[in-house]
Amino acid sequence: MRTYSAKPSEIEKKWYVVDADGVVLGRLASIIANYLRGKHKPTFTPHMDCGDNIIVVNAEKVKLTGNKLSQKHYYWHTGYPGGIKSRRADHLLAGAHPERVITKAVQRMITRGPLGRQQMSNLRVYAGTEHPHAAQQPEVLDVAAMNPKNAR
Repeated sequence: MRTYSAKPSEIEKKWYVVDADGVVLGRLASIIANYLRGKHKPTFTPHMDCGDNIIVVNAEKVKLTGNKLSQKHYYWHTGYPGGIKSRRADHLLAGAHPERVITKAVQRMITRGPLGRQQMSNLRVYAGTEHPHAAQQPEVLDVAAMNPKNAR
């Protein structure tokens, strides 16, 4: 039997909407990363973008377990000597762009390179409940009901 390799014309992309309200961040990010890569499909091909489009709403209401809310730091460097900067997770979630917490968690689970950047472009994260993708008729992906540990 030969190994199946999907062609670009055979790939079907679906749209899913995920409600992040009360869902644990790491568990949510790993499920989203699998759907973005297409690993949930039997036609998964590692070198093709066969994943689906994911819309995440209520990003500001995501939960972090343990003391991560006050102890988890996001670091970046300005490019200047001594220019390391950091921000805590609770400041990010309470700030102007709480969707970046989910985006960073998923981005760090996706492969690095051109294919990973293409797959990350299929992720749309919104802080509130509204999203402008109703015309795509997204299906609801209930992450909280997949496993009792997914929700807090």
